[in-house]
Order: sequence, then structure tokens, then C-alpha cells
Amino acid sequence: MSSFVSRRKESKLPSLLRKLKKFLLVPFVLALAFVLVGCGGQSGQAQSADGTTTVRVGTIPIDAEAQVFYAKDRGFFEDVGLNVEVQSITNGAAIVSAVQSGSLDIGCSNVVSVATAIERGLPLNLVAPGAVYSSEAPSTALMVAKDSPIQSAADLNGKVVAVNGLKNITEVGARAWIDENGGDASSVRFIELPFPQMGAALAEGRADAAVVAEPALTQASGDARVLGDAYSAVADEFLITAYFSTSDWAEQNPEVADKFAQAIQEAGKWANDNPEESAKILEKYTEISAETANGMTRAVNAETFDPALVQPPLDSAGRFDVLKSPPDASELVPE
Repeated sequence: MSSFVSRRKESKLPSLLRKLKKFLLVPFVLALAFVLVGCGGQSGQAQSADGTTTVRVGTIPIDAEAQVFYAKDRGFFEDVGLNVEVQSITNGAAIVSAVQSGSLDIGCSNVVSVATAIERGLPLNLVAPGAVYSSEAPSTALMVAKDSPIQSAADLNGKVVAVNGLKNITEVGARAWIDENGGDASSVRFIELPFPQMGAALAEGRADAAVVAEPALTQASGDARVLGDAYSAVADEFLITAYFSTSDWAEQNPEVADKFAQAIQEAGKWANDNPEESAKILEKYTEISAETANGMTRAVNAETFDPALVQPPLDSAGRFDVLKSPPDASELVPE
């Protein structure tokens, strides 16, 4: 497991509660205590009667975060004794919150959101790699409405751009592309929308442009066109998504974390080698059509956890003050 473990400050819960009891109503004190305990340490995972360990995982239902679906459907988790329950959530920040609160054991998010949470003091650990962006086969793009007059980055100055999460990799990528191609990202207003809603938002004029990931990218092609490859301004190749847990959970469940990472990477390799079969699984869990699943640009799944692929999005996030001090990726990636 990773040597990087975020250190939590010593708990001041007892003294805090003593002070609160003097000034606040008892129900409020009890509610606060419940929240703080829920955000604190987590016990080791309990095994069921059949010997399997249940792990609760949150992910966005997109191709770049679909490794958990492949691993579940193809039995990779079962092979290592895990019973994984998957919850679909709309953006990375919400997944980070759910993991930190203890309602999920592991989440999948873009690496920028995870690094931002760590920088803000949340004790999180990376567990396994997700998908890799490749400029040779981009599965995310900056789109505009088909009849939009916008033809260049400069045309986006003063406009509204939709991303699936503020201050995450979609916004960082858009800012980098706009600035690199002659526009002024500081003049752009960013709004947050789930990927599936972006095509309609462009068609209805609620957004002038949007950073859209597959499968929503292909689904939006009837109403929108690609303006540019936003992530190309970050690097030709980098890790987009990764699985993570709290530091407490990783410390208390090292074998479970290792088994999970093994299954995820095996599933990712399988999906890379079997695009037609993995498309059927993607269709099942994301509720997209077979036509979309087979016609879209597929994400490349990471088969190893390489710090060199984690560093570019962190550095780009630093350029736009999303990260105040980009960390060394080797400190975040498990050994």
C-alpha cells in the first residue's frame, strides 16, 4: 500500500462537546457528534457467511470509470473474495464526500478532485488506476452546438462552458485548451452539469460549450459538434481517473485494498483486449444503446499505476490555482 498517508489532527471531540453542551441544545450536540464520528475512523471490513468481503464503491457511469462494472460483471471481484456494491453518482466531488463520510468505502474520481481534497486536509489514499487519456483516441472533447457561431478558443471569451464538476479535470482541461489556443480562460464562466445533460444544454443555449465524456459525447453528436480536444492541452497522455479510499480504511483493510486493485487492473486489461464484450457491459450499467456503446471512442484503461501519468493533470491544476501546490505524484501512488 502507499507510504503516503494523510495525517489527521488529534481529535478534540470531547472538549468540543463539553463547550457545546454549555451553549447549544442537546439534540444539536448529538447530531454534531454523529456527523463527526461518521467522518472519523472506520473498522475493518466484515466478512459474510460465505467468506466474501463487501466493499461499497461509488463511480460516475461513464467509460472512463467503468472498470468496476467490468470487474463485477466478469467475476474478477468474486475471484479475490470481494462482493462489490456499486453506486452511480454524478460527479467526483460528490463521490469524495461520500467516501469521506463513510457511506462508501472506495470511490472513483478524476485525480484532480482527489488531489484537491487531500490538499484541503482530507485523509485520502489512492488505491487503483482508472482510465488514461490518449490524444490518439480522445474519449472526452470540448463541444458546441452544431449551429453555434463559435469556431475558435477566442470565440469562447466571455462565454459559458459546462463541466461536470467545478475545479476538476474537466474545467482544468477546458481552461488549458482555451489559453493554449488563443482564448482567455479567465473570462469564461464555468457551470456544473452532469455529462448526459450537456447535449441538451448546448442545443437549448444554456451553455455555449461543454466538456463532454463518453458515452455522452457520442449521444450529444446529434445536437453538437467537437470544437477541440480539451485534454490535449494537459498532456498527450495522462491518468484521468483513479480509485481512492480514506487513509483509515486503507490502513485497516490493506488486503482488501490490494485485492480490489488487483481486480480493477485485471478488469481494465480485459476490457482493453475485449472492446466488443466490454461494450455490452457498459451498455448494461450505463443504460446506453448498443449503437452508442459500439460506435463511441472507448477509454483506455490503465494496466499499471504509473506516477508519470498522474503528474500532468496535477501540474495543470496548479497552473490555474485549483491546486495551490501540486504534489509529487509518486507520493500519492501506491507502491
